[in-house]
Amino acid sequence: MHYDIVIVGGGAGGLELASRLGRKLGGRNGKRRVLLIDRSSFHIWKPTLHEVAAGTLDVHQEGISYSILGRSNGFNFLLGELSTFDPTAKRLTLKAIMGDDGQVLAPERAISFTYGVLAIGSGSNLFGTPGAEQAHLLERTEDAEAFHARLLAAFTKASFSDDKIMRVAIVGGGATGVELSAELIEAHRELLGSLGDEQRFRLDITVVEAAPRILNGLPQKIADKATLALERKGVAVKTDAKVLAVRLDRLETSQGDVPADLIVWAAGIKAADGNAAYGLETNRGNQFVVNARLETSASDVWALGDCAAAPWKDGKTIPARAQAAHQQASYLEKALLARLAQRRAEAPFVYRDFGSLVSLGDNKGVGALMGGLGGPNFFVEGLLAKWAYMSLHLDHHRAILGVGRTVTLALARLLQQRVSGRLKLH
Repeated sequence: MHYDIVIVGGGAGGLELASRLGRKLGGRNGKRRVLLIDRSSFHIWKPTLHEVAAGTLDVHQEGISYSILGRSNGFNFLLGELSTFDPTAKRLTLKAIMGDDGQVLAPERAISFTYGVLAIGSGSNLFGTPGAEQAHLLERTEDAEAFHARLLAAFTKASFSDDKIMRVAIVGGGATGVELSAELIEAHRELLGSLGDEQRFRLDITVVEAAPRILNGLPQKIADKATLALERKGVAVKTDAKVLAVRLDRLETSQGDVPADLIVWAAGIKAADGNAAYGLETNRGNQFVVNARLETSASDVWALGDCAAAPWKDGKTIPARAQAAHQQASYLEKALLARLAQRRAEAPFVYRDFGSLVSLGDNKGVGALMGGLGGPNFFVEGLLAKWAYMSLHLDHHRAILGVGRTVTLALARLLQQRVSGRLKLH
């Protein structure tokens, strides 16, 4: 198989890029020329994985099939996981797809391309911590669903236990850890409404952060407000606490043990170790090193999103955020269309930081807006911040579905909650 443009990875950046290119090239022409590859058959916006884990977002309602998105946006989709990538020969192979019974459902496949884009995201950085592999990760939809299943089992066990207490430890006080803790509080509150007095139990959540404060990459005011909001919800925030080891029933930290029935690792990000085998320059975090035009060390191969180390300012690289992937997809759309027209887009990519938002559940949020335009002091909180946070999710859907279908999806989600409740208990 040969395609003009092959995009590996259907996350926020990769999917938006494929959708933009497919629509520009149009209908059947786009499907012949643009290929999107992902190891999952449906798409979930990664910043909402903590909601899937808590059960406050139904993945089967929110997930959108890549094949259907390809049909409506004019690109082709292929299910598969990257096995080899040869930037010189402009060729890649996908692993065979195996069934649960070991049967080969699809053989190994080879694809050649004229232009390649790597958008394969990143995973968690365990920092070599003993036992960390026992903790739950939130890297993929499957991880979030697995945690949700364990969460429901733990809820049931706690409701019939003698002490009526369930303990959750979250390693990492970044956006994922903070938002997950708030969402778990909401899920527990919803659950208690369906239980009798004799089955009610207490939920103890501890967020463990090695840095002096949570949300270390965001302004101090956001961190202070988020810490206060979590503590008011009953979440214990333990900072300056380095995790020394992860055990089945506790965390061993520099400030003592933290007992836990469930442990989630949400500290640090790291690109896949396999990235170093693709013949491209990578950094210590296994990210592909790209220039100001998002070009890798090989000609006609680009990288975007979390897997790319793109230059920013003061020697730093662009942070791994959904807004960065969104902006990079918009830039690469123009760059790749120029290449197809035998031209080269000369303007480099310029990242604009529009601020950061953190969801704190219960129609609350906190953040700094317009960070790249009006400075970091335009602070928002409460319902306004929550609405702004929700608008980011809707804007992503608008980019891949269009306005009409996004409105329909939002209404369907609202009506479904009215019928079955906000918490998914199955």
